[in-house]
Amino acid sequence: MPGFKTLPGFRDLYPDDLAVRAHIMGTWREVARRYGFREYDGPPLEPLGLYTEKSGPEIVQQLYNFTDKGEREVALRPEMTPTLARMVGARANGLRKPIKWFAIPQLFRYERQQRGRLREHFQLNMDIVGEGTVAADAELLAAAIDVLRAFGLTHEDFVARVSDRHFLRAIFVGAGVPAERLTLAYNIVDKLEREGAAAIRKRLVDTVGIETASADRILDALNRTSLKEVEDLVGENEWLHPDFLDLKDLFDRLRAMDLEAYVQIDLSVVRGLAYYTGTVFELFDRRGELRAICGGGRYDDLLSQISGVDLPALGFGMGDVVLTELLKDRGLLPKSGQGIDYYLVAEDYELRHVLLRTVHQLRDAGCSVEYSLGLALRNRQFKEASALGARKVVVVTAEDAARGSVPIPELSS
Repeated sequence: MPGFKTLPGFRDLYPDDLAVRAHIMGTWREVARRYGFREYDGPPLEPLGLYTEKSGPEIVQQLYNFTDKGEREVALRPEMTPTLARMVGARANGLRKPIKWFAIPQLFRYERQQRGRLREHFQLNMDIVGEGTVAADAELLAAAIDVLRAFGLTHEDFVARVSDRHFLRAIFVGAGVPAERLTLAYNIVDKLEREGAAAIRKRLVDTVGIETASADRILDALNRTSLKEVEDLVGENEWLHPDFLDLKDLFDRLRAMDLEAYVQIDLSVVRGLAYYTGTVFELFDRRGELRAICGGGRYDDLLSQISGVDLPALGFGMGDVVLTELLKDRGLLPKSGQGIDYYLVAEDYELRHVLLRTVHQLRDAGCSVEYSLGLALRNRQFKEASALGARKVVVVTAEDAARGSVPIPELSS
């Protein structure tokens, strides 16, 4: 027999593993329902150009892509947002705004494996299209927070780090970063936590071409991690005030929802993707042991870029791999084991026809029922019932056969 193994970065999901994934997806769907989002899906195979148009040709290095039998350049989807943009663009005029959609696609990226990252995963995507005010940003971030709360996680377990690209742009331009080098500067400060302030200062000076004093002004702003500290910064630089209004409004709305304990201003969160245009956020575990649990923000120009439809939009993605690790660390995964309602035991093999009739009647009534498919001693059958987590064991007797019915105890008794 060939020694075939699972491909690197892919998973075999045994029943207990699949039960975990079903629990995660069920919770995702329930929170999305509470927020009024509707589920959609798209094909797992898309034109390669859909992704290069959004992220540039360099993304091809991260894709599973090939030329199909029709000579088309295609790729397994690495993310869902381009598909969403394509679908909304196709029917934009007939869709009621704002559009609040969610999806749970399986995504594929050819990346280096590490804890919390594989080459395939399932991801919750929640997006709002057609609403340009900060009210939508607050709604989306609240949904992301409430998804994690629905698993039993609290503000002691995770935090949402929030920034705003408009505000960040004002800070960078005010510090002397040329407009054409903003994306370069964003990508540099995005590595602040990993590389440290000294390395980032040097790269801003050497690569972006600004003075050391300007780099220090940027780092001072990025080090302010409370709303009060950022408000002080705005007070010291009044020209920042107009670009700070949305960020302040966002925090005011989250405070009104009693979610203030879950959010923190962190201007170093820039989200490396160049298409973000406003609010950006990432959710992290408080212990700092895992990569980001969730990330997203506003991308007002993307629909126009992909589908030619000019609609504001924002969204986030939350993968099942990191989330599973976090829930496992906190002891919040569902207990393994199938669990059934009834296990039926026949006193004698001759009573098999009565047992089978009763089994099928119970299943018709919506109960989960098991019994021994082969010959087995009563003691062995009782052990099997226990292993399966049966709530009730029913023994079919000769008296039951003579009477023509088997008494079934209520599950609640």
